[in-house]
Amino acid sequence: MLAVRKARRKLRMGTICSPNPSGTKTSSEVCNADWMASLPPHLHNLPLSNLAIPGSHDSFSYWVDEKSPVGPDQTQAIKRLARISLVKKLMKKWSVTQNLTFREQLEAGIRYFDLRVSSKPGDADQEIYFIHGLFGIKVWDGLMEIDSFLTQHPQEIIFLDFNHFYAMDETHHKCLVLRIQEAFGNKLCPACSVESLTLRTLWEKNCQVLTFYHCPFYKQYPFLWPGKKIPAPWANTTSVRKLILFLETTLSERAPRGSFHVSQAILTPRVKTIARGLVGGLKNTLVHRNLPAILDWVKTQKPGAMGVNIITSDFVDLVDFAATVIKLNDLLQEDTALAKC
Repeated sequence: MLAVRKARRKLRMGTICSPNPSGTKTSSEVCNADWMASLPPHLHNLPLSNLAIPGSHDSFSYWVDEKSPVGPDQTQAIKRLARISLVKKLMKKWSVTQNLTFREQLEAGIRYFDLRVSSKPGDADQEIYFIHGLFGIKVWDGLMEIDSFLTQHPQEIIFLDFNHFYAMDETHHKCLVLRIQEAFGNKLCPACSVESLTLRTLWEKNCQVLTFYHCPFYKQYPFLWPGKKIPAPWANTTSVRKLILFLETTLSERAPRGSFHVSQAILTPRVKTIARGLVGGLKNTLVHRNLPAILDWVKTQKPGAMGVNIITSDFVDLVDFAATVIKLNDLLQEDTALAKC
C-alpha cells in the first residue's frame, strides 16, 4: 500500500510545468508546484520545522542591473572600481546566484526565499529593491509574482526571510512592510509558536506566508516573525569538505524546539577565488563542479526535530535540488508506517 501511495504522489508531483519539444525533462522543468498539498495526510499534522523544505540562496539574484549604481552593501573600493563599465559586467557574474525567476523557483518546489533589500541612492520615491552587489528588481514586483503563484496554489506555504537591510531608515522600513501587507493581505501568518505551525493549521486559517524580519522593526507588526526564529548558520568556505563538516556540526547543535533551521548548503568565494575565475563567474568557477557533491550530502539527510529542515542552494536548477530535498519527507512517511506495524 505504501508503494502505491508513493507512485500516486510521484504522478502528482512530477508533472512538467512547461513542455520540452525534445520530450526530456530537465531539472528546471520538473514541476513541484503543489508538493506540499501532495504530501500524505499524516504529514499534514507535523510541525513545519520537522519537514524537509527546499530554499534558494540570494533568491532574487536571477537578474541584477549592471547599469545601476553599485549597492550600499559594497565597500568604497569596489564602488570606485565600478566606475569602469567592465567591472560591473564582471560583478554581475559573481552577483547572480540563481537562474530561475521567483515563479520558476516556486514551480520547481522552492519554498524558502533568502532576501536582501535596499533603498537606491538618489531615489525620491522610497522604492525598495533586492540587492546583491548590484540592484535587482523592485521588491514589490517580486512580491506580486509570488502572490500570483500562491493564489493559484492555495495549499503551498512559503518562508520570506528578510535578513539584510541596506540604506534603510524608519520610513523605508514602513514602506517595505506596507508593501508586504498589500501584496499578501490575509495570507500572512501571525507570529506564534513554531511547534503549532503545521500544514493543516495553516490551511484551516488560509495562511500561506511566513515573513521573517531581521530588524527590531518586527515588534510593531504581528505578522512579522523575529529573525532569531529562523537561524541560518553560514560556513563561509570554498571547501566542500569544510562545508559538510559545518552543516553536520550546526545540525547537531540545532535547538529541538522554538525555531526553524536553515542549512545553507552553499560555497562562498574568497577574493583569490574571484581573482582566479574572474571571467567565469560564480556558477562556472565554484558552483557547477561542486554542487553534485553537495547534493550527495543532502541525499543522506533525514528531516525531523533534530534533522534537516530548510536547505538552501545556489543555482537550484543545475541539479535536481528541490526534488531531492522534498523526497527526504518520504523518510518521515516510512517511519510512521513502521510505527503503525
